[in-house]
Amino acid sequence: MNDKLIISKKRSKGEDGYKTFSVRIKEETVTKLDDLAIETNRSRNELINILLEYAINNSQVI
Repeated sequence: MNDKLIISKKRSKGEDGYKTFSVRIKEETVTKLDDLAIETNRSRNELINILLEYAINNSQVI
């Protein structure tokens, strides 16, 4: 699976309407996520939602 997820830069803010919950994430992953957030002008939360949705939609259980 060599497909890349393309994340566009965000232009404006808006309401998300999602449920809030906590997760534990490795420091290294948070650093990478923060770097991506700066590059795309998106919040960490937005990126987590984009990445999770992509992963769920492109997963296969065997």
